[in-house]
Amino acid sequence: MRAVIRLFFKLVRLIVTPFLLSWEWLAGRPTVHRSAQAQQRLDAVTAGMTLYQFKTCPFCVKTRIHIKRLGLNIATRDAQHDQQARAELQSGGGKIQVPCLRIAGDDGGMWLYESTAIIAHLDALAADLR
Repeated sequence: MRAVIRLFFKLVRLIVTPFLLSWEWLAGRPTVHRSAQAQQRLDAVTAGMTLYQFKTCPFCVKTRIHIKRLGLNIATRDAQHDQQARAELQSGGGKIQVPCLRIAGDDGGMWLYESTAIIAHLDALAADLR
């Protein structure tokens, strides 16, 4: 029975994955336009941020689309296929859950989970630097 369930979910992922990636490609157009100076300030702030994600996770896709719409330059790490990124997520954040935004800091940084929390944080950051 377990094998049938696994096969079912693999089939679902196989069918849904192209739609998710197409959705990201179509919806991920920058909608915020800012001056070069404002973009440089924002890039300086986001330079210490890394998004740990799975390529086809719907919540990760939602977060990446929002990052693109805000015009942010945030590095991404694939915690599903990159074992080093997965280990960093486990040791730094304490659990393997995506999406997770790592915000580097002098105190070791902050690990922010949940797509809605990440999006709210990035919206506030972009609004503060306008």
